Amino acid sequence: MHERRIPEWVRHAPAPSVRDFGVLAGLEAVVRGILISVFPLIMYRALGDAGTVSFLYFLVGIVSLAAGLMVPFAIRYVPRRWAYTGGCLMFVAGALLAIEGSPQAVVAALALNTVAAVVCFICFNAYVLDYIDRIELGRCETSRMFYSALGWTAGPMAGVLLMELWAPAPFVISAGAAVVMLAVFWALRLGNGKLITRARGPAKNPLAFLPRFFAQPRLIAGYLFAMIRSCGWWIYVVYLPIFAIEQGLGDQLGGILLSATNAMLFASPLILRWVQGRSLRAAVRIGFAACGACFVAAGGVSGWPVVAVAALVLGSVWLIVLDICAGLPFLMAVKPSERTEMSAIYSSYRDVSGILTPGAAWLVLMVAPVAGIFAAGGVALFGACAIAARLHPRLGRPRVPLQPGSLAHVEPEVA
Repeated sequence: MHERRIPEWVRHAPAPSVRDFGVLAGLEAVVRGILISVFPLIMYRALGDAGTVSFLYFLVGIVSLAAGLMVPFAIRYVPRRWAYTGGCLMFVAGALLAIEGSPQAVVAALALNTVAAVVCFICFNAYVLDYIDRIELGRCETSRMFYSALGWTAGPMAGVLLMELWAPAPFVISAGAAVVMLAVFWALRLGNGKLITRARGPAKNPLAFLPRFFAQPRLIAGYLFAMIRSCGWWIYVVYLPIFAIEQGLGDQLGGILLSATNAMLFASPLILRWVQGRSLRAAVRIGFAACGACFVAAGGVSGWPVVAVAALVLGSVWLIVLDICAGLPFLMAVKPSERTEMSAIYSSYRDVSGILTPGAAWLVLMVAPVAGIFAAGGVALFGACAIAARLHPRLGRPRVPLQPGSLAHVEPEVA
């Protein structure tokens, strides 16, 4: 009797590639991209006041931040693959709640959507750090941006246009894409990551790893880059549409412009070449300085709404550049033994920016119009440019030893 051999691909799933992670990120871009311009509109329509919208975004940000910090704690009891699965299902539940349409349901839908993005992001980054070599992180980030281009380009415009034809349409599409994303995730057989083991003692407090983070200046700097860049996107996504409505430019302009900006994602390989043609420090500094100048200019010329909007669009192009390069300093400094914990820290930049941006906007709106938010964001971007001056000039170059004491220095792994 001939012994039947089980195929190798069944017994041992092939290691996921850069392309596989790009596909997964591309599906998430569809899930979130089609709703990103819809949520500010339905919130503003339901509440009718920019200050109230900012306050509710502020509260949702606090909830999302707390949820993100709890993920490493939860993963000690719930396998990472089930945590990612739960995030996908929250996307579906949020979309269904938004279809219901009441103000309370819309706020709950926004909260679920935001928490789902955090959970999936933490798990996704941990998987990337498990399976992708450190020197390949730049290529992985570029692949992620490239595969996400369609969702982030077509999604915002499609969302606001489809909502006018049939209000539930963007939410139905988002829920369907979340189901497909979940199916692809399981098909990739990522499991629970390479280094995940069952806890042998009591689970640590979810905040217990924060001192380790604050002891590493290079991680703090990388986190600030991600957080301030995210604040820039918050301003562009939430307050540009409100500014356009108040200036009589139409309630669809924000979504259309966001789609136009995100078309730059298709140029991710070319932008990566631009980044690689200079030091990572120079690329990050140029990106933050140029973006900050555009945002400050938009606040200064708000009396000419079309010119202000054009300045913001130009600034958003530099945000795309920062999306590709500004996250690398943090990812390159993470130790293998701290992947899940530091992924949770890193992912919280979205929630922190989701708290700081509407919170600061709420205060700015007490003394200035919406355009004041643009100028305040520009000042923060200039601050990130100043921080980037401390990065090591050779950060990101292959096989180059880094000097101790710089933000880019990676400590040896301690057993």
